[in-house]
Amino acid sequence: MSFDALLPAFVTLFVIIDPIGLAPVFLALTKDMTAPHRRVVAVRAVLVAAVILMIFGLAGQAVLDLFGISMAAFRIAGGALLFLTALDMLFERRKQRRESQSEASVLDPADDPSVFPLAMPLISGPGAMATMILLMGGADKVVGKLAIVGVMVAVLVCVFAFFLAAGALGRYLKDTGINVVTRLLGMLLAALAIQFMIDGLAQTGLFG
Repeated sequence: MSFDALLPAFVTLFVIIDPIGLAPVFLALTKDMTAPHRRVVAVRAVLVAAVILMIFGLAGQAVLDLFGISMAAFRIAGGALLFLTALDMLFERRKQRRESQSEASVLDPADDPSVFPLAMPLISGPGAMATMILLMGGADKVVGKLAIVGVMVAVLVCVFAFFLAAGALGRYLKDTGINVVTRLLGMLLAALAIQFMIDGLAQTGLFG
């Protein structure tokens, strides 16, 4: 796959996972931990999320075939799901939901938040799973699928980097800066979601 094809895949997965928006949630979940413990939680969360996304990326097409769902239909449905996620980002509903999902772990510092809620549903949520199925389904060769896996790894490396920099990022951006970045990413995701739906409609052959 060319760089021009991989860049939209990276942007789509980056925006749907939203490492910048996850950073303050990670900071809240690990606020009572030491720096080494925080790094262990970050590593474990990213690795578990990678396994989950790999499973959905590799086996997702088989599941679609089992239920008789075409890739065109899934592209349209996935695009609609991504568009709803974009609306959540634009109107801050996503932040509120993430805070409520992480509330139980924040209340009990002894809990390990790496698997829940960090790995799932915050990193590898339904939107990320659907995106992996879409991206892997669009790669028709082994090299292309390996390239998509590389894109996924690159995005998760970004997640890990933002987790490690969560403290400094929170002090620098503050709530206002994070809200501005989240809204910009939401606008970009909305456009990408519409493109997914257009591609799905075109694949059905309804429009020639």
